[in-house]
Amino acid sequence: MTAGAAPDAPGVCHRCGQPVGATDSFCESCGAELAPPTVSDGAGGGPQACEACSSGRISADGFCESCGHRARSGRDHQEADLRLVAGVTDRGLRHHRNEDAMALGTADIATAAGPAVVAVVCDGVSTSPRPDEASLVAARAAARVLLAGVRTGADPAETSAAAVRAATEAVAGLDGPPGDAPAATFVSAVVAAGAATVCWMGDSRAYWLASGPGSTSQQLTTDDSMAEEMVAAGLLSEADALTSPVGHVVTRWIGADFSDAAPRIVGFEPPGPGVLLLCSDGLWNYQPEAAGLAELALPAALTDPLGAARALVSFALAAGGGDNVTAVLVPFPLARSAPEPPPAPAGLT
Repeated sequence: MTAGAAPDAPGVCHRCGQPVGATDSFCESCGAELAPPTVSDGAGGGPQACEACSSGRISADGFCESCGHRARSGRDHQEADLRLVAGVTDRGLRHHRNEDAMALGTADIATAAGPAVVAVVCDGVSTSPRPDEASLVAARAAARVLLAGVRTGADPAETSAAAVRAATEAVAGLDGPPGDAPAATFVSAVVAAGAATVCWMGDSRAYWLASGPGSTSQQLTTDDSMAEEMVAAGLLSEADALTSPVGHVVTRWIGADFSDAAPRIVGFEPPGPGVLLLCSDGLWNYQPEAAGLAELALPAALTDPLGAARALVSFALAAGGGDNVTAVLVPFPLARSAPEPPPAPAGLT
């Protein structure tokens, strides 16, 4: 899936043709969802290119016509480009399915505050049932709430908390064996009016990748994990904790079996140009340092966030690809008219 630019604020409902407002999320006449978030649900896109030879000649049944390699499609590899925000999610090289999910959206309600971006990344907990479904329904439900919030000018922190509640309800609706409910990690961002609001549960992360002078790249989230607890207690170094057999066990998550659903929320006002990165641990496992991620993503991410997200995912795959990997990039400051992305490399659409 390579989505195009985000649609303008609707004037009429695409289903029934009745007038709708720029702050509406649903048509009052027929109930149709207006400008829903772009979600990595496996729909709407075929293989991008052959992983073995980079040829773009992929047959209808998913095989490369140049070398015969089977190209991945559906949720195995998806891309979304809304120009103000872009993301790539990939199954990785060792998992049989992609248990990550992302949901992206933009809104421009024609106010002095300018456009807004919402983004969600969820990583299904592999030891729980139906982790791929958990991540997907959580990301979709949360993004819908976040989009509705920015369209109506709601407080982003309150909206972020409401988005977590919606994600939790969506995951709980999947049901699972008694005492063994579906679960997912969660990180979201609302970027608007010169600031970002980041919300998370688990070990999916948000980073600020600084581009301008006087600004330092930094990790904005603190993992809810056994590794983080062992480091905080002085039991292990960060490197040793992350390689511990229990290091990646999360201590907070989205799911019906977690009683404390209150997320952690932080506000961040970027001091200059840069890029906000949301990612799953399939990326930061190979480069946890903000400065290292900035070297990989910048300066390309400022004008070509999709290309930079591809590069980050490719880096993780080349480093081993041991987990599903997702990278979402939001260049800052937001512009009402984002620059057209450069042409895709040969073999990509």
